[in-house]
Amino acid sequence: MLFNQKTIHVAVGLALGAAVLLSGCKEQTVIGQANAAEGMQRPPSEVVVVTTKAQDVRIETMLTGRTTAYNVAEVRPQVQGILQKRLFTEGQEVKAGDLLYQIDDSLYEASLKSAQATLAQARATLVQATADAKRSRELLKTNAVSKQSDDAAQATLKSAQAAVRAGEAAVRTAEINLGYTKVRSPIDGRVSRSEFTEGALLSAYQTSPLTTVRQLDPIYVDVTQTAEELLRMQREIASGSLKTDDSGAAEVSITFADGTAYPLTGKLTFTDAQVEEDTGMVKLRAVFPNPDRQLLPGLYVRAKLSEGVRQGGIVVHMQSVMRDLRGDPYVYVVTPDNKVEQRAITVGQTMGSNWLVTSGLKEGERVMYEGFQRTAPGATVNAKELDPKSVPEGKPLF
Repeated sequence: MLFNQKTIHVAVGLALGAAVLLSGCKEQTVIGQANAAEGMQRPPSEVVVVTTKAQDVRIETMLTGRTTAYNVAEVRPQVQGILQKRLFTEGQEVKAGDLLYQIDDSLYEASLKSAQATLAQARATLVQATADAKRSRELLKTNAVSKQSDDAAQATLKSAQAAVRAGEAAVRTAEINLGYTKVRSPIDGRVSRSEFTEGALLSAYQTSPLTTVRQLDPIYVDVTQTAEELLRMQREIASGSLKTDDSGAAEVSITFADGTAYPLTGKLTFTDAQVEEDTGMVKLRAVFPNPDRQLLPGLYVRAKLSEGVRQGGIVVHMQSVMRDLRGDPYVYVVTPDNKVEQRAITVGQTMGSNWLVTSGLKEGERVMYEGFQRTAPGATVNAKELDPKSVPEGKPLF
């Protein structure tokens, strides 16, 4: 078979190309194998862990609430008349019995004098009736008067005695009414604004109060808590896992709406015996000292309820806790042989920037804090204990 020169050149070119291609593939295979070997020899990833410690954990719950006056008295007139004077400065502190208003007392003074005169007349009549009854009784012994005449004398005496008692009651009533013209504070506290001015016509026991006096020291803080949380707390106290103070009272601290902490602490003094049907909440009441009157009724506050101390509690930082697709919490635990293990846990309350772990972890286990992106469950890692000083401000460990 004869081949021309052009055909020979094409065949030689194809042969050379195939040789180059095979050489390149072999070289690439060798490089890939080298890279794979290098990857298998890569050192374990470095991660940061926190070793868990069992400790006594103070259980605290944040609740919202409002302040309420310790005692409230609406001041109303008890007699009718013209308001003559207001004798207090609005907003000042008053004591029980301090004079607040003066009602025109001229009519009541006149009524008292009339009652006193009537009483004096009744007493004079009693003196005469007493003498007549005594004389009649002596004369009856000698039959100087009839039995019927003596009976009349004795009846007149009793009638005079009754008239004196009625007069004394009338005088006492007039004195009380005259006293009511001076309207006094029923309690210690801070007096509010006056709802009436001088010259106003007042009615006895009217629906509109003249003013209101509120006792502010101490003061109540009313908050609400879910019935489930209250039952949990009661069960844990009963089982001994949650310890309260010697008196069994829970300590409460509060902060204002701007985040400022109130310097004094209070005590939980009341738990309502009823669960609100619409919300499932239970009302709680704490009492706070308020010597400087910083707390005023109706003020919105955040209350931190100290429920007690859980013995042997374990907490982990929120940064260490992750959630699966169902929302269940889990953490990465580094085992003694430096393997990463995914561990399901259950968490309870938040403790600042930490979770209180109720199950799934025990003391001495190493929980991963940093390095999640560089590893996975089953991988070998180089675990380094977290230096607390390296934690950014605002993310403190418990």
